[in-house]
Amino acid sequence: MEVNWIVIGWIIDMILNGIVWVIIAAFGLVLIDVTDKWTRKAIQLMDVADKWIRKFVEDSLEWIIEKNLNIFSAFLFVILFGVLSQLGILPKLIS
Repeated sequence: MEVNWIVIGWIIDMILNGIVWVIIAAFGLVLIDVTDKWTRKAIQLMDVADKWIRKFVEDSLEWIIEKNLNIFSAFLFVILFGVLSQLGILPKLIS
């Protein structure tokens, strides 16, 4: 009986390719798990920063209203709206 080396090579190639893809999948799952944890931590940090910024802006505006600093509040709003306009959050009023 003659040995068909092409079929044996094909079977060995399939087995080795399967082993390599299992190793790649294992590393991929570990990498996805790590990046998922990093993403969750980043979102939690963004939430904390967002709450802090909102509280700071609200307290600052209340302080400006309490002290009746109209000129200062006007400059503050010009700067704030300019930044939001440059970021594209607000449409530019003057083209």
